[in-house]
Amino acid sequence: MDPVTAPSSPSSAPPSLDVSGLAFAYPDGHQALFGVDLRVERGERVALLGPNGAGKTTLVLHLNGILTGGAGTVHVAGLPVGKEHMAEIRRRVGIVFQDPDDQLFMPTVREDVAFGPAAAGMKGAELAERVREALERVGMDGFADRPPHHLSFGQRRRVAVATVLAMRPEILVLDEPSSNLDPASRRELADILRTLDVTVLMVTHDLPYALELCPRALILSDGVIAADGPIGDLLTDEDLMRRHRLELPFGFDPRAVRSMTTGPGQ
Repeated sequence: MDPVTAPSSPSSAPPSLDVSGLAFAYPDGHQALFGVDLRVERGERVALLGPNGAGKTTLVLHLNGILTGGAGTVHVAGLPVGKEHMAEIRRRVGIVFQDPDDQLFMPTVREDVAFGPAAAGMKGAELAERVREALERVGMDGFADRPPHHLSFGQRRRVAVATVLAMRPEILVLDEPSSNLDPASRRELADILRTLDVTVLMVTHDLPYALELCPRALILSDGVIAADGPIGDLLTDEDLMRRHRLELPFGFDPRAVRSMTTGPGQ
């Protein structure tokens, strides 16, 4: 393992995410996680990187109780993930799937974004304001009455993010957020994600996008956290990248990107 300890939060509030000793095997005997420990403070943006089969999806599905029954513990904002707090945990952990069509199923954008809060009992002016607020945060407030299937793929992804933001989550989990986006949509989504006042966990193979948005990264490999630290340090460690089957696009130099974004003397 190549441990790099993340800085501790000066706040006394519990971290957004605290995972300790998480191990999990599927019914067929396949062991996906072997004792994962990680801590994400409130407001952090963290990239979860790793090769296919590393256990990333299994880990994410433990964060809101879709998968349970393994060893170890998961806490969200201090609440243990379990039956007692499941409704609140699922409100606090919002997952945006890779395919927005997995989340958009109502006749209009407004109804899709309203679905979660309405199911939780919100109605009337309060519900209308929650929907407006969520759509405004993703730049889609002018599309409330449009059918989702009439939108571009990038617009549908932003609406999918709004459906989660409408629940006012503690953690926004993004599964391959840049996949299938054209360059303009990719930039627009990045601009939105930078403005959100939530904790972000981004699961991605798009290493340049992760570098652009996330100061910190975790590498999950063979069911354990193999590295945890500043993303620029991890992506420029050629031996670490090779050992965990991570490859940067041809010609992409993370050092040059860091130099451009930090500037001299910063």
